[in-house]
Amino acid sequence: MRRYLLPLVALVLTSLPLSAQKLAATPPMGWNSWNWFAGKVTDADIRKAADLIVSSGMRDAGYVYVNIDDTWQGKRDASGVIHANEKFPDMEALADYVHSKGLKIGIYSSPGPQTCAHYEGSYGHEEQDAKTYAAWGMDYLKYDLCSFRNNMRQDHPNDIPAQNKMMRDAYEKMHQALLKAGRPVVYSLCQYGFDQSWQWAPKVGGNLWRTTDDIRANYDSMILIGLSQAGLSKYAGPGHWNDPDMLEVGNGKMTHEEDVSHMTMWSMLAAPLIAGNNLTQMNDDVRSVLTNKEVVAVDQDKLGKQGDRIFSGDETEIWSRPLSDGSVALAIFNLSHDQNVMRGLRLHLKEAGFPAGTAHARDLWAGKDLGMLKDTDVFTLPRHGAVLLKLSK
Repeated sequence: MRRYLLPLVALVLTSLPLSAQKLAATPPMGWNSWNWFAGKVTDADIRKAADLIVSSGMRDAGYVYVNIDDTWQGKRDASGVIHANEKFPDMEALADYVHSKGLKIGIYSSPGPQTCAHYEGSYGHEEQDAKTYAAWGMDYLKYDLCSFRNNMRQDHPNDIPAQNKMMRDAYEKMHQALLKAGRPVVYSLCQYGFDQSWQWAPKVGGNLWRTTDDIRANYDSMILIGLSQAGLSKYAGPGHWNDPDMLEVGNGKMTHEEDVSHMTMWSMLAAPLIAGNNLTQMNDDVRSVLTNKEVVAVDQDKLGKQGDRIFSGDETEIWSRPLSDGSVALAIFNLSHDQNVMRGLRLHLKEAGFPAGTAHARDLWAGKDLGMLKDTDVFTLPRHGAVLLKLSK
């Protein structure tokens, strides 16, 4: 049985300008078209998503970005200016519609010649594209590595350090283009954690950066990605966030308990909360998971310190996260695949910084106070279940 003490390290400071820290002072929250619509997304889908984000209460819970993913791109004109395809007849009008709902809008491109779906990328047109996005009124850019990897391999075969420098330079090029365009844009680096992205992404203007490969709509993929974030907490903070990929809550492949574990882990990680479900079919259960105010408040805590693992045992893990009011978020996960096993888990309060008999607890999913807890208290969790507590002295 292994024990992990929460690292007593100061939050790593970056050279991010104050404007960037204000732009993403807390992890961005919103919705992205890819997980549900993939390449079939249209102008009408984005407008409908904006309507439903408002009517469902998601906007009021903090989900403000409505992000168009791949396949919006058309051709470039003779001057090299990118135009949207027939699915998106008027991007500026679409942005105006989203903004009229009290929301923000995002767009997608790649530093390579093509996107992942083989549409037009931004290679060689970075300043033009950034200027176009600003003119349309875009507030967020997801910049996906994709075909640029071919450029890296062709220019520097078998030279990984040179490939990595080329990748960093490409992201910095778009960063400078966005600054020159003059519109505040949240800059999302989608490069799958290559070259330990958390160590260099803030330096090229990243407000968030992927730390892993793509998430899938199943528990094994989600929990593997979540647990792999252990040790990365010192790289996150206001204006710059580790991104373990979009939420799969409500995509029909996970149980209620697994959705709760997903949302619990992402909130402990101070992860961007970018939903990807079919909003037209969202039921009350999914809505309640996505919009739980007390759980979202943990994710959005203004201190901006990402949580980390403090205990790992036999198919169990406990994570801790300091909060701005001096309290601590404590998450307990039952990782067992056994349908018939209910895990009784001790709290390990000492590892979370609470001497015996000093922790007052609130169960954030249940929305109720539990009173004073002892380190010997046991929580019983179902298969793939999680508990999220807020502990105060």
